[in-house]
Amino acid sequence: MSRQDFKGNKSHLPSKPCTVCGRPMSWRKAWAKNWEQVLYCSEACRRNKKQPGQ
Repeated sequence: MSRQDFKGNKSHLPSKPCTVCGRPMSWRKAWAKNWEQVLYCSEACRRNKKQPGQ
């Protein structure tokens, strides 16, 4: 999808659930280069991630 095709309708953008809270995360331009590695919806969820062995 090129920039010209985007008309502000976010329903056409990819999304995936946060690994901590399960809330759906919509694709963001800032995540374009590493969308596959994005796991958390917020800094709070990243801090509250489960540690190995818990």
